Parts: sequence; C-alpha cells; structure tokens
Amino acid sequence: MSGGRKKSTRAETNRYELISCAFGGHVLAGTDVAIITPEDGLIVREFDGVRWHRCLRCDSWIPRPPPDAPARDIMPPRAEIAVPLRGRGLRDRYILRLIAVERAVHVVVLGGLAAAVFLFIGHRTTLRHDYVAIVNGLFGSSGGPDARKGLLGDFRHLFIITPSHLYDIGFLLVAYTTLEAVEMVGLWFTKR
Repeated sequence: MSGGRKKSTRAETNRYELISCAFGGHVLAGTDVAIITPEDGLIVREFDGVRWHRCLRCDSWIPRPPPDAPARDIMPPRAEIAVPLRGRGLRDRYILRLIAVERAVHVVVLGGLAAAVFLFIGHRTTLRHDYVAIVNGLFGSSGGPDARKGLLGDFRHLFIITPSHLYDIGFLLVAYTTLEAVEMVGLWFTKR
C-alpha cells in the first residue's frame, strides 16, 4: 500500500472505556480553570468561547462552557492529574466484577441452603410427622414400595441422618458461603 495508512492487524477498540463513561460520566480535567494555554492543548482546547475537554478515559472531546467561578487560574501539572483506569486494566476489572456477581449468586444459594438446613433441624419432629402423614395418605400405612424411591425417598433419607451430621453440613455450608462472600468482595474491589 503506497501512500495509505497501514492497516492494523488487531482492531483497536475502547468499548470498555465507552461503557464506563456512559454509566459513570466522562473524566475531564480543567473544567474549573480560568486560563487555557497552548500547552494544555493535549487535554483542553478553547475555540470561539467554547472549551473542548478531552475525556481522560474514552478519549472523546466534550464541549463545555468556560466556568463562571473558576477554582484555579491555570491547569494543574500533568503529574497531579489522575488518569482513570483504561485499556486492559479496565477490561480486567469488568471481567472480575462479572465473576463477583456470579459469586454473589453462590452466596445467596449457599446461604439459603444453610438456613434451610438449620430450619430443618429446628423443626425436624414436626416435619417428620407431616412426612409420615403424607406417605400414609398416598400409599397407606404400609408406606408401599414407592415411598423409598424418588423424591419421597430422598426426604425419608433426611430424617435418617443424625442431627449432628446435619449440623456439620449446615456449618460447612456457612463456611463455604463465607469463603464465597470474601472472594466476591475481593473480586469486586480487585483486591488479592
């Protein structure tokens, strides 16, 4: 290709930056500055009474009127301007937060199971009485051969397990729920 731009092999996109700016707003520097100098042209430019601010995240130029009551006279030095997360780091944060949402689902399900186990332990005798009444109503007093299979057989198995084993299962579920919750918070805030 002579005279043309060389085509990139990898498509350069900033979709995560655009999503972040759409939900959180643009990150602009110099919106509170009285005087714009030519040295500030990389991030702020002024044309015909309108200031164009370059978003530090998505790289878009946003028009804004000059401030009525500026807080500073000139732009702060570049070392003082905080650049937001962008590129691969921003993409990684989105992925980690997606995993954190999945962990939140685990926390809800496991927490519900733990609560169900402890409620079952607390009301075991009443539930056993109701179970026996349902089985006798369906199959007669003999219980029938079908009462030991399928869903009714699984419920029957719950009444055979000793309360100490049920407590072990409940505390194991609580421990695993706690582990998932800590992992969820760490992933959301991108902490190790």
